[in-house]
Amino acid sequence: MRFRALLLIALLTACSRSEARNEPAKAPAPAASNAPASTTSQPANAPATPPAPTAPSDVAASLPPVTAVYPWGPRASAPVDRLDGRFRSPPAGFTRVDVARGSFAEFLRSLPLQAEGAPVVDYRGNKLYDGGRHPGIVAVADIDIGAKDLQQCADAIIRLHAEWRYGRGERDITYRAVSGQPLSYRGYVAGDRAFLAGKDIAIRRAAPAKKDDHALFRGWLDDVFSWAGTASLERDGKKVASPSEMTAGDFFVLSGVPFGHAVLILDVAKDERGRTALLIGQSYMPAQSFQVLANGGSPWFIIEPGAAVVETPFWRPFPMSSLRRL
Repeated sequence: MRFRALLLIALLTACSRSEARNEPAKAPAPAASNAPASTTSQPANAPATPPAPTAPSDVAASLPPVTAVYPWGPRASAPVDRLDGRFRSPPAGFTRVDVARGSFAEFLRSLPLQAEGAPVVDYRGNKLYDGGRHPGIVAVADIDIGAKDLQQCADAIIRLHAEWRYGRGERDITYRAVSGQPLSYRGYVAGDRAFLAGKDIAIRRAAPAKKDDHALFRGWLDDVFSWAGTASLERDGKKVASPSEMTAGDFFVLSGVPFGHAVLILDVAKDERGRTALLIGQSYMPAQSFQVLANGGSPWFIIEPGAAVVETPFWRPFPMSSLRRL
């Protein structure tokens, strides 16, 4: 059972918490929108019968080398199946945008994936939805969930961003709680811990200093997940000035009472008409496998110029004003 102390601090929470229900989540209905068709994301017109998948070994041999480090140690045997290998071709007429070496965008573009057909499971290992499958999910990332109901939507975005920074050798990493207090990894290594103090959070030196390693870092992330959420991501993320500037690593976030949600852009392609195609990922509730979303018969979500919202399978449409960047 997740101890979500944020409920005592603010009415805003990260995502709905399903641990009170001792049953796997059921498949939610696809999001509906009353927005005009010309202002929403459009299907990618993928063929009804997709081509036969390419073996990971063949894909890995033909993809550019990855400069990113994935500190959690993906479980798949080498060569790793990657996001840009599984979804190698953008929709017809689209070209992937260039990304900087070592950037968060490159890290996400090359995200390790579990084998095709891998089920979506929760933090207890239970298969979710229809035997672990959902029409709105096209792939599952090869990253652990943790043993507690913590790594939900906003938490998974923080997790991937933090792992990218940790893999680059950064240790001065800080995220903020919904109440505003900074949660510093350096402080955690030194023994600082967050506690509920009345209706606020207090940081106290309550543990002995420990040597930095990934296991300690992972424990700190669980602590961050307990105090941060969609409200803090929405507040602390920088607004992206224009949808034309969106890049992998940006996210759409809607906080709410009692529940909010956030989804992460994993890859971006563009065409000559000014349209943008996105690969989008999320975690959900309860804490579960990080997943690549499907848009009907395609993994790509096409955004028309001037679009007002982006529709995803599990939540109400995200307005473009909800686009943020860490």
